[in-house]
Amino acid sequence: METKQERPLRLALVGMSGAGKTFWAKKLAAIQYPTVSCDDWIEQKLAPRLAAGGYRGTSGVAAWMGWPDSTTYTRHESEYLAEEIHTLDEILTELEKQPEKSLVLDTTGSVIYTGNNLLMRLRRQVTIVYLAASAEEQQLLTERYLNDPKPVLWRGAFQPKAGEKPLETVARCYPALLAARRQSYEALAHCTLEVAALRDGALDAPSFLKMIRGKTGSPR
Repeated sequence: METKQERPLRLALVGMSGAGKTFWAKKLAAIQYPTVSCDDWIEQKLAPRLAAGGYRGTSGVAAWMGWPDSTTYTRHESEYLAEEIHTLDEILTELEKQPEKSLVLDTTGSVIYTGNNLLMRLRRQVTIVYLAASAEEQQLLTERYLNDPKPVLWRGAFQPKAGEKPLETVARCYPALLAARRQSYEALAHCTLEVAALRDGALDAPSFLKMIRGKTGSPR
């Protein structure tokens, strides 16, 4: 695949958990594009801390981080973000050293919190594609998080009211977190693809790339 391109393909997929980043990264990996999952790299860096609590996998990371009202959440959130920053810096350093290298980067939902310096480096090295969920789909993402929590950096958005149970706070605050992140993703991305437009069962990886080219020209 690489020999058929005049330029390397460099994409970063951004968006909330459940928007389809990993799905499309795997589709592109199946046609021979190298892919990196930031979730996997961060999990590896956290592995000793996860193992100490008997945790593993993405659900284990979520359990280790804890519910946002737990006493250890703020500390674990900071540790997670530190490892995410380290991971993104490593990936970008490699891309900067090898301008001929192709890469599809499956980012975390919290990539927007890694700092302006890293995010500007990311924009210089790759075409950033935001997979945007509609209002209805955002409601489904909220329900999915309540039923099967994934690692989420709340960054102060969890604001309980007096007498409110933690689940009630999450149900109220998570949509606000999604809305705030949407603005950040849109500002960061070179193009936005609506998740609903990607649900066509006949849409394959080349068609996905064609949609991106239609928005941006040729992906990096």
